[in-house]
Amino acid sequence: MILAVAATEIEMQPFLAEFAGDASSCLTLVTGVGSVETAVCLTRFLCLLEQPVEAVVNFGIGGAYLQPAGSKQPALLDLCLAEQEVLGDFGISLPDEIVPLDRSLTGEIMCSLGGELLEAGQRLLESHGLVCHTGVFITVNGVSGTLCRGEMLRARWQGICENMEGAAVARVCREFSLPCLELRAVSNYVEDRQPASWRLVDACRQAGRAAALITKGLFQ
Repeated sequence: MILAVAATEIEMQPFLAEFAGDASSCLTLVTGVGSVETAVCLTRFLCLLEQPVEAVVNFGIGGAYLQPAGSKQPALLDLCLAEQEVLGDFGISLPDEIVPLDRSLTGEIMCSLGGELLEAGQRLLESHGLVCHTGVFITVNGVSGTLCRGEMLRARWQGICENMEGAAVARVCREFSLPCLELRAVSNYVEDRQPASWRLVDACRQAGRAAALITKGLFQ
């Protein structure tokens, strides 16, 4: 059984539409926005679950960092798969950098999401003609509203996109020894805020459909 996880109903609805009411093929969970709600909700769900879960597919929208010249740049509505998740703004916030706290105090702030599930997700997307970017995803407590902050986080962690829940899902999955795949569709660029250019609804639809495609493929 696969557990599909999203932060909001607007992200989950396109996923559910692809299954046409077939609730037997997977479980779904809407966690709420942010790392705290996500960690609490997912942990409670897994603790109370009576049937075994084989893997978690976490999906939603994300903001793409502007990459240096010569690097691949995720475009609006492009799909991205996480190789690693990091709590990117957890630490000491200075004007021009965020300094991570001592790991002896915080524990590990980065989770690896590589392996067979990531490879399977890539193959399934590519088999349907969907190109995806892979790399480091950065989980933040506050979304980056300026190009300066986005560039600071991108450079610090070599990230390709940011979100608000991924590291929490990855950390809980590691605690429960569950393979985890994270997929994001780019809804906006991380720059000085320009809401008029965002593609939130389209990105939710793109992410939900791609996550459903992967989830269905994992059953075969």
